[in-house]
Amino acid sequence: MAGQDPTLSTSHPFYDVARHGILQVAGDDRFGRRVVTFSCCRMPPSHELDHQRLLEYLKYMLDQYVENDYTIVYFHYGLNSRNKPSLGWLQSAYKEFDRKYKKNLKSLYVVHPTSFIKVLWNIFKPLISHKFGKKVTYFNYLSELHEHLKYDQLIIPPEVLRYDEKLQSLHEGRMPPPTKTPPPRPPLPTQQFGVSLQYLKDKNQGELIPPVLRFTVTYLREKGLRTEGLFRRSASVQTVREIQRLYNQGKPVNFDDYGDIHIPAVILKTFLRELPQPLLTFQAYEQILGITCVESSLRVTCCRQILRSLPEHNYVVLRYLMGFLHTVSQESLFNKMNSSNLACVFGLNLIWPSQGSSSLSALVPLNLFTELLIEYYEKIFSAPEASGEHSLAPRQQGSRAAPLQEAVPRTRATGLTTPTLPPSPLTAARRRL
Repeated sequence: MAGQDPTLSTSHPFYDVARHGILQVAGDDRFGRRVVTFSCCRMPPSHELDHQRLLEYLKYMLDQYVENDYTIVYFHYGLNSRNKPSLGWLQSAYKEFDRKYKKNLKSLYVVHPTSFIKVLWNIFKPLISHKFGKKVTYFNYLSELHEHLKYDQLIIPPEVLRYDEKLQSLHEGRMPPPTKTPPPRPPLPTQQFGVSLQYLKDKNQGELIPPVLRFTVTYLREKGLRTEGLFRRSASVQTVREIQRLYNQGKPVNFDDYGDIHIPAVILKTFLRELPQPLLTFQAYEQILGITCVESSLRVTCCRQILRSLPEHNYVVLRYLMGFLHTVSQESLFNKMNSSNLACVFGLNLIWPSQGSSSLSALVPLNLFTELLIEYYEKIFSAPEASGEHSLAPRQQGSRAAPLQEAVPRTRATGLTTPTLPPSPLTAARRRL
């Protein structure tokens, strides 16, 4: 079936609806919010789809994300008289989505709107709050999404792409000429975002822990561990861009000046998301997807084996980050962020495929793997001898991982403010898996 996720299991509780591929998760937008797409062209005729089941499936999927800020992209093309739900169903569906679904929905992008959308808007206007209405943006062309989303991660049905091309050609005479993308410029010597770990190491006196990661982790350790909903909130786009600019120019950043503990949390996620290659690497993606097929009692060992394939530098940075997230999870009584909640936030910031974005079914193993790294941090990142493992394959060649205290020099060439490094939970020198 077109649009069906090949990894979707028939045991899925909503397989009858999910198999159509109507709903997809497409990574994060440019502000770190999870993106969910709804494609009308994948809706079968009404007699083949139970719309009540569709509503239940929508709630089932959104329940995984509504505790965090999220964005919906609605592809209107393909809605017709054969698959269109009744107005009564639409009205009851809107009422079903109570405040918890609407509060953290930050943007609703409607792509290829028609007069039908305008009619619907007039019908539902008495029910829609002014605040919610401000979240809705209409786009006539797919190209308009580039500014707001990571376009290459979107899962756009071929029918929608063809329709957009048709619209573009029909209106070519009235559309302004496309703007030319300027050639990429070499990064600044002090660049912190969008560059590789190796680049950061080379430009920061051999330091393995990137300055942005070290600084945000230190600040959050000191002032944010008991903040409820830590890592779940977004921040002002302008503020995030300002801080990125300061870091990229090698200037000091004082988060106290911004008065919002969620800002350094967003900066940390943004740093991970903008790495050219995910911290867990493209190569590990398929291995991680198989974690759900591993017997529960063997999953920790499996995680250790997968991590042995990481480059040494990636491993050291991952160990540092997971140690911090493990500490955050230990304060879940106050911050409500246990290892499972943290995994939902960080899963797609640590690993994504080299092409496109992760499917809905892939989120389960990706989040499970991340949860295991956080929950069983001490077992997974301990020395092999400590856990009785002696036969694991050797790790990828590279420089031996130094203790984190050694990996972070006391001086900086970038002009960034240098905080005191938080004590690492790992104390053994020159530790390998």
